Amino acid sequence: MAKPSYAIPSLISFGLMFAAGACSSGDSDGAMTSTATPAASPAMMAGPTAPPEMASSAEPARGTAPTEGSQEGPPVNVDLTPPPAASNGAPTGAPMPPSAAAPGETVPSAGCSSTAAVASGRFTIDVAGNPRDYILALPQGYDAARPYRLVFTWHPGGGTAQQTAGNYYGLQRLAANSTIFVSPEGIDNGWANTNGRDLAFFDAMLARFEGELCIDQNRIFSTGFSYGGMMSFTLGCGRADVFRAIAPMSGALYSGCADGDAPVAMLGFHGTTDTVVPIANGRRARDVIVERDGCQPEAMAVQSNGCLGFQGCSEGHSVTWCEFNGGHMPAPQSAQRIWDFFSQF
Repeated sequence: MAKPSYAIPSLISFGLMFAAGACSSGDSDGAMTSTATPAASPAMMAGPTAPPEMASSAEPARGTAPTEGSQEGPPVNVDLTPPPAASNGAPTGAPMPPSAAAPGETVPSAGCSSTAAVASGRFTIDVAGNPRDYILALPQGYDAARPYRLVFTWHPGGGTAQQTAGNYYGLQRLAANSTIFVSPEGIDNGWANTNGRDLAFFDAMLARFEGELCIDQNRIFSTGFSYGGMMSFTLGCGRADVFRAIAPMSGALYSGCADGDAPVAMLGFHGTTDTVVPIANGRRARDVIVERDGCQPEAMAVQSNGCLGFQGCSEGHSVTWCEFNGGHMPAPQSAQRIWDFFSQF
């Protein structure tokens, strides 16, 4: 079945300003040998502005920007407090657990036999002649012979890799040294993906990681808030054959959506009163994944604790969609929910 294609915007900025964080530079396009570690995430300061309209009619019109002085939300300082328990012992407001996914076999990358010296830190990689930066966090006691889960965490519009690397959306602590995390740096603090440049950036990073790090190629994941959620949707569209699952927060298709049929598991969040990325745009992006995963229509979805569990999806490609009463911000307890989702695979 033919799928709609989505135009890639030339520039989208949510107008956030973040205090600068000190970073140490890694080697340029070479083996990962830096020992620099990311600093604590800075506080968010200014409020966002609405992004410009896309030329394509594939996306509905944007909402207006929040009132002056408002904030996009705490994209990295995510609340890790467990949600209150309901009478049946289930967390109130937690998503309905998706059907148990077949874990699948471990597929070690070529880097599992690499002798390259690797370390956490900030690194630069060449992408078609352009330097692009990312921050890498290896687990303590990294074992070059053990295939690790790999999680990409994309910063929001106006954010930075340094900010997101403060705690990787709250996931790093929950991972308990079981996972490699990477926080890429966007051009102009965003993920416009003009002419596919951010997809090319991802491809270059992944090729390096597969060659130098020991990762499980069957367990690669993506998450992000706002523009970072949009980049996660873009990867779910264009690189579904690479990712086991994605978890976009307050995202949409502003970064583009390549035509394709490959399925990918998804846990998504969106605030019902979001005026920066209207929830209609988030639902449109969700429905692209729902269709690719072969799920039944929304009318057949099962609701539990405020989330929709789509039914009939292809094996191992569950779709759970959680809407919450809030604006442009991460959902409460989203870190724990995302970690539980990723770690089931």
